[in-house]
Amino acid sequence: MHVFDKIYINGQFVKPIGLEELELINPANKQVTGKVVLGNVEDTQLAIAAAKSAFKHFSKTTVQERADMLLRLHQSLLSRFDRLTEATVEEYGAPVSVARMLTQIAVDAFLHTKEDLESYSFTRTAGKAKVRMEPIGVVGAITPWNANATHLANKIAPALAAGCTLVVKPSELSAAQTQLFAEAIHEAGIPAGVINIVNGKGEVVGEELTRHPDVGVMAFTGSTQVGKRIAAGAAAQLKRITLELGGKSPTVILDDADLSKAIPLAVRAGYINSGQACLAGTRVIVPASRLQEVKQLMASAIEAVQVGDLWDEATLIGPMASQKQYDTVQRYIRQALEDGAELVAGGPGSPEGLHTGYFVKPTVFASVTNDMTIAREEVFGPVLAILTYQTEEEAIEIANDTPYGLQAFVFSGSTERGNRVAEQIVAGRISVNGLHDEPKAPFGGFKQSGIGREHGTYGIEEYLEPKAILGHYAVLA
Repeated sequence: MHVFDKIYINGQFVKPIGLEELELINPANKQVTGKVVLGNVEDTQLAIAAAKSAFKHFSKTTVQERADMLLRLHQSLLSRFDRLTEATVEEYGAPVSVARMLTQIAVDAFLHTKEDLESYSFTRTAGKAKVRMEPIGVVGAITPWNANATHLANKIAPALAAGCTLVVKPSELSAAQTQLFAEAIHEAGIPAGVINIVNGKGEVVGEELTRHPDVGVMAFTGSTQVGKRIAAGAAAQLKRITLELGGKSPTVILDDADLSKAIPLAVRAGYINSGQACLAGTRVIVPASRLQEVKQLMASAIEAVQVGDLWDEATLIGPMASQKQYDTVQRYIRQALEDGAELVAGGPGSPEGLHTGYFVKPTVFASVTNDMTIAREEVFGPVLAILTYQTEEEAIEIANDTPYGLQAFVFSGSTERGNRVAEQIVAGRISVNGLHDEPKAPFGGFKQSGIGREHGTYGIEEYLEPKAILGHYAVLA
């Protein structure tokens, strides 16, 4: 049994004033592995006060000083690589290959941000005015359970680069990852109060961060529903917000694509992080003339998907993170069947031999129309919906017929055609003919997938405010 009974405030590991405890459950076997003590409003206020005090000095640090801190954080987190990967497997249920990838992204985020910081111009001109890009203040950051360490890095790194201080509310389900991250921060010698971490519930710690007048920016990754609540609360004080929210991402397979290559990639795009990923390509849009071929290839691809043993490098899909998430996915599968969708693979219940964890069957539906629940709402599990089109224009129309706009995938036999279609899809990121990534490119959504961007200089600028100084060259006569 692991007991996580410390939070990190003003450079110290302290016992929270809050007394509420939460059981931690291994999603692969439903066994209780430990507990975490949750912070309360008073803990959050102490963390905000520490961040506010630290901002006075930290906001005046040099680019080189902050670059050195980012490098130390990279090195400190790298030394915990294996333990952080293990924690991600055990408390979240990520297959080890996925957990290793998530850890690598977290570790690398500090190096990438260091590079962006060192080349960024904080002072520039606009006509005859001098413009200074200045840190906004205290950042309230909230991270989700599906990639807690990755999101911690993606919020902490750019905020530090900008010269801001933070109070972070990580997912309370990710206490082991959070503890390792806090230890890395402490070992890296980050000045006291610059990064503060309070375990706690969103309706307690998150609400206090949102309404507190000394927090200047809210940075959140999670559901669109909660994002709207944060936006409404932040609006009362006109706080800056960065929201990376839900998605129902399209995978458009054009009629000239090699299906033997595109379908396995479409399955991987849809089942990213066991389907528990906001960017997962869960709407597979295919030419009606090739539907039967698509269904056959899809069924074969699903049959080859390995589910279960999280320590097997070949495993692609792990359990859902909790009983609540398992129940949600099962509800969506049943709803799709009731709505008349055709089951191509998978279905309700757990895979054979995996009833002791929160595992679900990798599932694919065909005969889906874009007005069905399975095509409209984010399932957050390994469930794909196949939709058909007659023309390229209709494929683009279906892809854009969604309240979301986070990610999209396009597969075509022609790079030129794939790019032309990609340019017409309303989404923050579009991957053409592969599952590509670029850590310096902006990540974020259109429409109800969010506000603002992460990564690269785009992410740093979310924590900066431009100040124009006019007449800076003038001499008073």
